Amino acid sequence: MSFTNRQLLLKTRPEGLVGLDNFDLRETPTAELADGQALVRVLYLSMDPTNRVWMSDVPQYMPPVAIGEVMRSLGIGRVVASRSKHYAVGDLVQGLVGWQDYALLDENKTGYWVKLPPKPPVALPTLLGACGFSGITAYYGLAEIAPVQAGETLVVSAAAGSVGSIAGQIGKLRGARVVGIAGGAEKCRHLVEDLGFDVAVDYKADDFKQKLAEATPDGVHVDFENVGGAVMRAVLSRMVNGGRVALCGLIANYAGGARATDDYSVIIVKRLTVRGFLAFDYKDQAKAVQDLVGWVVSGKIKAGETVADGLENAPLVLNRLFDGSHTGKLVLKVSDD
Repeated sequence: MSFTNRQLLLKTRPEGLVGLDNFDLRETPTAELADGQALVRVLYLSMDPTNRVWMSDVPQYMPPVAIGEVMRSLGIGRVVASRSKHYAVGDLVQGLVGWQDYALLDENKTGYWVKLPPKPPVALPTLLGACGFSGITAYYGLAEIAPVQAGETLVVSAAAGSVGSIAGQIGKLRGARVVGIAGGAEKCRHLVEDLGFDVAVDYKADDFKQKLAEATPDGVHVDFENVGGAVMRAVLSRMVNGGRVALCGLIANYAGGARATDDYSVIIVKRLTVRGFLAFDYKDQAKAVQDLVGWVVSGKIKAGETVADGLENAPLVLNRLFDGSHTGKLVLKVSDD
């Protein structure tokens, strides 16, 4: 059986924000399956800052998406045809599905594919957010990269986003005093009143640095850094001697707007430990997922998603990561399950 597959192919490399003209939307029939292959209908796409990084021809942890290739993306889908011994029609899977309606799963090639429970205990968008790579990133960032202890002060930037919102809540579970940084009064209210952060500071406010100082009277022990740029410089200036930084992302750099060079000499002056990391580093994620699902189901952690619609809108939806017009995990719905 053949299906019509819409695919978004990278046409030109964006400068700054992503535009529809950076992609070609192509419709082609799906090919016949070979032994060991399965066809996956894409249900949801994870919209992540790393998507923007993959569009750039710069050194990175994975090869950049080549011109003419389907845009790379993590997502969730359902197997609709199979010649595989390991994946049957109806199986729910997660993997690098790409910006398209149908993805080819080949068990004979290396790739990231995980079979999900047929009836997950949480909603599918949550499996891409709080109980997926966003939650896993927050989990290991505070458990192994920069462990935060009870009584310490944890600052989380981009705290209303998919990773930051979970990191802050995990910090509270570990007994830390949690300060979130977000853009706008409504997001700051959400962090404190809905997610249980101790304090939230608006980085858009004229008195941001003063408010950050007031929120961290004892300094900052752990910085869970998602932003970089001016926000990161402000947090580093508040770090205690021997403080730790989990460098998760530098979103200020991805779509332009950050200085070409940033002065991080404070890292030397205060002998800070700064460690970059990726969720992909952790191959055995079962314990993290088990804990995250348990916390969400029990209500100890609140999961939140912003769900947009339509594969053809993917480039513009991705920009919502950079203009602040979303909270929680940003997910794009491609088709009904």
